[in-house]
Amino acid sequence: MFSQIDHLVVVADSLAHGAAWCRATLGVAPGPGGKHATMGTHNCLLNLSGPAFPGSYLEIIAIDPQAPPPARPRWFGMDDPGLRLRIRSAPRLVHFVARSSALDALHAALAAAGQDAGQIIAAERQTAQGLLRWRLALNVDGNFAGRGAMPTLIEWCGAHPCDAMPASQVSLAELRLSTLPEAAAQALGLRGALVNTAGRSGSAWLQVGLHTPLGRVELSGYDWA
Repeated sequence: MFSQIDHLVVVADSLAHGAAWCRATLGVAPGPGGKHATMGTHNCLLNLSGPAFPGSYLEIIAIDPQAPPPARPRWFGMDDPGLRLRIRSAPRLVHFVARSSALDALHAALAAAGQDAGQIIAAERQTAQGLLRWRLALNVDGNFAGRGAMPTLIEWCGAHPCDAMPASQVSLAELRLSTLPEAAAQALGLRGALVNTAGRSGSAWLQVGLHTPLGRVELSGYDWA
């Protein structure tokens, strides 16, 4: 059993702010995404696929000002007061999502390893190409395990977002991860990721390297500690 890096999550104060950050930081503009009615959020997307991480992308996500407040905490810690304050000045990389074609089995393996991966829910959104459907495991309170190092797990039910995304000049070159418990790391079997189960060693829990038109760009994850 293994999982793969599916996408990186950058939270912005607004989608316009997020798109401007993407152009300034990565040298390209993101493409359209959609709305998530259950969570009251919307996003824009950028294909990050490359040899190291095929089928990966960047999600820039923000609270949808036209949507009513959801009945549950928003995903990716978007209701956290500290994060809300920090993203007023600049969008932040906050999380990553790992995909599996056997979500239920992976969820059970993590539970056996002593890691609560959250509750599996179904979600969907409409696109110009048709309905995107997926299942994912979320903590009910919207928080993260392992100071954020435990990825959100996803299983796509049919089409993947990258299927309809044009190639970009940006690709994910490296993903480095700390503070993930060793048993959870073994159960996940994250392909391509560099996992340091011994701890942070002075580094952020999540660091990614991207090839961009502006050269190599390094991003560090938001500190949930």
